[in-house]
Amino acid sequence: MISAIYDSPIGPLTLASNGKALIQVEFEGGKYPLPQYELGNDKIIDQARRELDQYFAGKLVAFKVKVDPQGTEFQRKAWAALQTIPYGETRSYAQQAKAIGSPKATRAIGAANGRNPIPVIIPCHRVIGANGSLTGFGGGMERKQILLELEQGGDLLARAS
Repeated sequence: MISAIYDSPIGPLTLASNGKALIQVEFEGGKYPLPQYELGNDKIIDQARRELDQYFAGKLVAFKVKVDPQGTEFQRKAWAALQTIPYGETRSYAQQAKAIGSPKATRAIGAANGRNPIPVIIPCHRVIGANGSLTGFGGGMERKQILLELEQGGDLLARAS
């Protein structure tokens, strides 16, 4: 396992790879610190950097880098459902719970999203409150707002400078 720092417009992100897939993206000062790995580089981290560059430039709407998030079966289902939310769209926690066949698991969905080890690429920022309000995000509410604005056609690079 190796990791590298990616300087994004929303702050440094630590990318971690197991050599076959991306296993972590961590915000600096994240709510749930993830394991730390020796600094290095490989083809997975290179691909993630290129795709993140394109995403933050508003030129990429679907990540192709292979991901391998580690978690419980329920968490993996929740994270898989996140990956089906199209770029520029949002879902409520209740809609995400229904999508995995557990319509009463709204709070558990929120907890699983909060533990998403690969935010941005697995887009937990696209889940909002039933009334349209922004709710929890491991990277902080300001970052969530910025990511949603980017996906609505906002100019992230201008905002970040």
